[in-house]
Amino acid sequence: MGPNPGPVPGDAPVIAGAAVDEPTGGPVDGEARSMFRLGLEVFVQNRLAVVGAGVIVFFLLFCFVGPLIYHTDQVHTNLMLSNGAPGGAHPFGTDASGYDELGRLMYGGQASLEVGLAAAVLASVVGTLYGAIAGYLGGWVDSVMMRLVDGGFAIPPLFLLLVLSAIFHPNRWEMIVIIAALSWLGAARLVRGEALSLRVREYVQAVRVMGGSSMRAVLKHVAPNAIGTVVVFASFAVADAILLLAFLGYLGLGLQPPQTDWGGMLSDAINYINSGYWWLLYPPGIAIILVAISFNFLGDALRDAFEVRLRGR
Repeated sequence: MGPNPGPVPGDAPVIAGAAVDEPTGGPVDGEARSMFRLGLEVFVQNRLAVVGAGVIVFFLLFCFVGPLIYHTDQVHTNLMLSNGAPGGAHPFGTDASGYDELGRLMYGGQASLEVGLAAAVLASVVGTLYGAIAGYLGGWVDSVMMRLVDGGFAIPPLFLLLVLSAIFHPNRWEMIVIIAALSWLGAARLVRGEALSLRVREYVQAVRVMGGSSMRAVLKHVAPNAIGTVVVFASFAVADAILLLAFLGYLGLGLQPPQTDWGGMLSDAINYINSGYWWLLYPPGIAIILVAISFNFLGDALRDAFEVRLRGR
């Protein structure tokens, strides 16, 4: 065998299985971009999720931009227009108080979406911090904190929600707090499981070695690395919060007049279910179903997109 000629001038050394990138940490940045692109591709491949995202965007525009274009009076009653059939100046008819039903659907949708989104965000933030602290600290602290979570799961949430709503007659912001207080337990348990595996990673251990505080490790490393789990939980939590609000509104324990939501509209429509006033029942019912299913489709797709095995295939 002849002598090894060595590397050809101008050629970069190639290491099998290694990505060649800029020497300034490029492989990490390139890997992050690649994983984001792969996750986006997995999401787009889920046609139901794409349709669901479109439905959610439509209802957001319908409820928050629609009233700026289609002006109605949702404060003063007009009994002369009571239960008017669709047509003319009222495309979706009017309800028993003379309110324009299309405008009422927009107004009620604002409350349903605001409560659903805000309650999900609040529950996700509280549950993430609680679970991250419990999982990172471990030991007896973790045991005590998670026993409190187990105790919270032992209480039927619907029963507690009905009791609190009957006692306080909450407004929109109080309803957000009540629903979030019943929803954060799931996020805490999920993030705690992530924290148990993340706390033994090298970059988390390095914080301790360098004298960093536990809170810094939780906020800077543990909680951000559990973001995939949190996002998926939040998407399902929005649908659950909207359904809970609709359930309370249907029982007459939701937002009190003159406020309303889609569940409250359904509750009012039940009184006329045998009178043929279909325009009072179907629009809010269909809206609740479409939005809840769309957020569930979105959650399924996000779960697949954040799944490590799918991103690395």
